Order: sequence, then C-alpha cells, then structure tokens
Amino acid sequence: MNKTQKEIALVDFDPEKNQILELWFNDSVEFGHGCRVSIRIKNVLCFYRSEYQEIAIFETEKLGRMLVLDGITMLTEFDEFAYHEMIVHVPLLVHPNPTRILVIGGGDGGTVRELLKHPEVEQIHVCELDREVVKACRKYLPSLAFSFDDPKVQVFYEDGAKFVEENPETYDIIIVDSTDPIGPGQILFQRKFYEDMKKSLKSDGIVVTQCESLYLHKHVIGGVASFAREIYPKLGYYCSLVPTYPSGLIGFFFCSNKYDPIDDLSEERASKLPGLKYYTPRLHRASFVLPKFGEEILQTSS
Repeated sequence: MNKTQKEIALVDFDPEKNQILELWFNDSVEFGHGCRVSIRIKNVLCFYRSEYQEIAIFETEKLGRMLVLDGITMLTEFDEFAYHEMIVHVPLLVHPNPTRILVIGGGDGGTVRELLKHPEVEQIHVCELDREVVKACRKYLPSLAFSFDDPKVQVFYEDGAKFVEENPETYDIIIVDSTDPIGPGQILFQRKFYEDMKKSLKSDGIVVTQCESLYLHKHVIGGVASFAREIYPKLGYYCSLVPTYPSGLIGFFFCSNKYDPIDDLSEERASKLPGLKYYTPRLHRASFVLPKFGEEILQTSS
C-alpha cells in the first residue's frame, strides 16, 4: 500500500468501471481508543511531498476545501474562522497599540487575513519554513491566502526559532500558528523558543501560541505551562471550538510581559472589527474559563 492509500481510504470501488465511488480522508491523529476522524472528499486538488512535509488539499463533500499536512488536518473552509479569529483577536484587542506583528508558521494566510482587520497594524512579518505551503494555499485556498498580497505583509521562508533569536526587541505581538509538536514543529514547544520569543518582543509585548487540545495533549500543555510561567509575568490558556479537529477543541497559550488578557481587553476596538463569525468580547473572556481537568493540568505543572 502506498502513502496515498494509507492517508486516504478508498471506499466503494467499482472494478468494472475502474471508478472510485467514494473517497474518504482519515486524520492520522487518534482520538480516544481506536477512534479516528474521517471526512468524505470529492476531489484531491494536490497531494505531494515538499522538502519538509507532505502537503495535501482536498475538496470535501460538505466542509469546503481542506488543508492537510503530514496526514493531520490543519483547516477546513467550514470552520477555520473559529481558529484564526481567536488566535488573532484575543492578543490584538488586549495590546493597546499592536503595530508590528510576527507570525510564525501561518502559511495558509488565515492568521494574516484576521490581522489585517486591525487598522493599528502597520507591519506583518510571516516566518514560514515551507514555501510550498504558501504556494499551494495561494492556488487552492485563495479565501485565506489572498492576505499575502497586502503591502503590509512580508514573508520570510526561514526557521521560526532562528528568526526570533535574530530579531530582538522588535515586535509588539508574536503569534505562533504552528503545526503539532511533530518533526520540524517540535522546537516550537520548547523552553528556549519561548525564551527567545520574549527577547524578540518589545517590553510590553504579547505572545500567543497554538498549543493543542486539553483532551489529547495534556503532557504537551502541562510541559509548556511549567516553563512559560517562569518566563512571562502573565500567563493564560484559552480555547476555541473547531469541529473538524479530532477533539473539536484547540487551545492557545497567552504569554504577556505586561497586559492582562481579561482586564485589558478593548471592547471599543472589538466593536469596530469587520466580518467576524466567531469572536466576541464575551467569548474572549469565557474562553479562558477551563473545565476542572484543564485547570488541574495547569496547576499540576506549577
């Protein structure tokens, strides 16, 4: 069985017509005991290996287009807004003057699209390791990747960990829109990277990082919390509901040199943001309220 057949389950094949009647994608992340998420797709738009990872974009039956990296779902057009609005608007509406922003990863363009809704933003640097992700998304996910054409945006095809190390005291906000801690993404979940990001921030800067699911990755979240609270004066963890992720939930660490994610929220600026589908100030505050087992993950890591 080749790689394509491993990642895509071919169902209901008609041997007489040599025709595939149904095509399903199985996410490689297991949820619980022997359960996996399967999504019916209509067409494979691209499926190839870059220097760093396997890249696939599918046209799904019900969820629009879907980006998959190394067999793991990154986004679908159906619910990507719930991820991108929360990774962006939470820190942007807490910082009073977010003019210079760095995005680590974010090669699909969704994070940049949301950043451009803030008139205060003057410059956006995107540090994406794999230029092929940007290339594929420009072609097949233009509803997100159109954002790269804005003159405020500059893309660097470099290692994000090295990039922050080489740009001290530069950014108001750093957003880490990364893959899971597998392969080249592992370094983005380690202590040194969080220390280097702090050095790359201005004195009142904020970092927000994608940090997995409370249900699936307790050890990852607890590990990051154990050192991040020693580096940043203010630390919080918040969640967003994204149905097409294996647990339906994704979390983010909020790491701040000065501003509080609740007390310093600007509802006035939030009311002026265009085209929102998910984010509201009430949801912003509520997203930091964790279930009991989530609180325990953070507490036991202290």
